[in-house]
Amino acid sequence: MRKVSMATREELVAATSGRYETARRSEKKKILDEFVAVTGFHRKYAMRLLRQGRGSRKSGPRPERRLYDDAVREALIVIWEASDRICGKRLRSLAPLLVDAMERHGHLLLEPEVRERLLAMSAATMDRALRAAKAGDGRRRRRGPVSALRGSIPVRTFSDWSDPPPGFCEVDLVWHSGPTARGSFVQTLTVTDIATGWTECAPLLVREQKLLTEVLTQIRGRLPFALLGFDSDNDSVFINETVRDYCLAAGVEFTRCRPYRKNDQAHVEQKNGAVVRRIVGYRRLEGLTAAAALGELYTVVRLFVNFFQPSFKLVEKDRDGPRVRKRYHKPATPYQRLIADPRTCEDVRRDMERLYATLDPVRLLRDIRAAQSRLVEIADGSEESSPGETALSTLDVFLDGLRTSWKQGEVRPTARSKPKAKRGRRRPDPLVDVTETLKTWFEAEPWRTGRELLE
Repeated sequence: MRKVSMATREELVAATSGRYETARRSEKKKILDEFVAVTGFHRKYAMRLLRQGRGSRKSGPRPERRLYDDAVREALIVIWEASDRICGKRLRSLAPLLVDAMERHGHLLLEPEVRERLLAMSAATMDRALRAAKAGDGRRRRRGPVSALRGSIPVRTFSDWSDPPPGFCEVDLVWHSGPTARGSFVQTLTVTDIATGWTECAPLLVREQKLLTEVLTQIRGRLPFALLGFDSDNDSVFINETVRDYCLAAGVEFTRCRPYRKNDQAHVEQKNGAVVRRIVGYRRLEGLTAAAALGELYTVVRLFVNFFQPSFKLVEKDRDGPRVRKRYHKPATPYQRLIADPRTCEDVRRDMERLYATLDPVRLLRDIRAAQSRLVEIADGSEESSPGETALSTLDVFLDGLRTSWKQGEVRPTARSKPKAKRGRRRPDPLVDVTETLKTWFEAEPWRTGRELLE
């Protein structure tokens, strides 16, 4: 039999007690049997309830007992402020030591009863008592919409990239702030394809989500394949409604890596160093002029890197105790991997082969060096030099430097220059007279150190 609730039982007591008092002995037995069957009470307890005419407990809300009055709460706030506003669990263990120290130095004077109740408070009670003080401390807590948005974006780790088709890319930002991150500076948006290693870079004048989507649209137009996946870190410039809605409208799968796990984005992190830092360096770039010069540099870099810069690609990694064995594919350029991929359509192959036939790697490298020189002038704040004063103005001059750039030391333009003499010792050897003696000692006692032999 299903038992009724406590509220229903009390209603039954109130409705039955009057009839039970006025009934005869035989009727009382029947009323008591019905009441026990419905409520499930013991027979003696049911008789007592019906005689008293009340329920098993007092109805209405229970009066609140305040064990900790305002004096205890004020003392708690004082020691909380003195502890630099730590949490309740830490404050509970610190309270006896802190109260003794503050009383010893005259910062706190508590009544014995207040002191006893303060030290008897639990950690949860301290947190509840400090709730009002924490709410008015002026701190901004970023919760709710940001956390909900981040939770709605799926997480993709490094091991989740099995063998995606061309179009699934990792993205990241590289700061060009120089030695300090103050003020506004140019940043580079790096996009790296997982399957082929195809890398596109574009300057970002400011950190703004709308501008990021516009730059991403330009990069999508330069990619030889459609952008299918967009995997970023947890930076707020990526994790926002603007970028999420942009990916939804474009049909791009939006994922993110785990916080503080850079290896989840190993592909783009490698290109940040091998492409961006190696070509641009670590100088501070700021302003529209620097962003335009960086954009011109990346226009040439994308062709040179993707068509003439082979790279390794990991096949598998096995761990045998402390030893890790890695096996790589044969080095290939992103262009070669894109052409060899069976999932690449024929139109893309024809366009890439046609573009590859028109590219001159020496001219591309010459243009990269000229753009780098221009970027250094902007970073250093120097005046613009005329085209006739640029050392890399002609292809012949660049080729002359390219033929001799492998040599060490200063490169002489004339072929009759004498080679440098081998540099020898400039100061006399102070141990020349005792060399043989030292050699004899060392052979006799090879465990001796050089200091012992010198002494």
